[in-house]
Amino acid sequence: MNQEQRRRFLIEELLRECPSCHRQEIPADADRQKILLRGLMNVRQPGAVSQRFLEVQDNYLQEELTAKKITRLSELSPVQEGIYLWRGDITTLECGAIVNAANSGMTGCYQPCHNCIDNCIHTYAGVQLRLKCAEIMVEQGYEEPTGQAKITPAYNLPCAHVIHTVGPIVRGKLTPQHCELLKSCYRSCLELADESNVGSIAFCCISTGVFMFPNDRAAEIAVRTVQEYKAETGSKIEVVFNVFKEQDERIYRKLLCAD
Repeated sequence: MNQEQRRRFLIEELLRECPSCHRQEIPADADRQKILLRGLMNVRQPGAVSQRFLEVQDNYLQEELTAKKITRLSELSPVQEGIYLWRGDITTLECGAIVNAANSGMTGCYQPCHNCIDNCIHTYAGVQLRLKCAEIMVEQGYEEPTGQAKITPAYNLPCAHVIHTVGPIVRGKLTPQHCELLKSCYRSCLELADESNVGSIAFCCISTGVFMFPNDRAAEIAVRTVQEYKAETGSKIEVVFNVFKEQDERIYRKLLCAD
């Protein structure tokens, strides 16, 4: 199978699973097919899938990944000892673990083609990630509390693991409790990474964006928590602060280069 054949196979299989989608026509052009495939993957509920589907999906996602520029941690230069600042697509970073800013349900974003990091990570990891997260949540028996973390394989991403954490949602005025919960997110991820023998971790900007935590204050908490953790524990874990916006890059660079 070539990429077009794989894509059509995956779309057809997902349409068969979706009774409300049976009238959906498959577009002729590749770009619109990719949008449709992503949307169908986003709305798919966690559940068993055939080995044939996984084989085709994995080959498709790996081929798509090859077409992108993968960034390796070894290619980055530290701004402090063991600490890096990198602006780019976290789903293309090859490292020990990337951090997903998840919601309390922990099974990803179900809004078709939404541009949040939760949606992107689940899309490019493949349907296995949602199923694994659902299994963890069924075993746990309750929604994930804010400030804690869970680890899963990364499946089709270039990193080895995904660490999922639920950040605080700021409605109205920022409070000390919001700040403590965000600190707990970073601390929980670092502790879980070290417990799991993960040598490097890339943090997204947890709770900023739709969770409305102020960017500058979030960055201050992130940098301080990582620095304190490494100093207190002697951990050798390498930490990447991953940013996507120029504004966040400026904020982090000022914090990290001022020390």
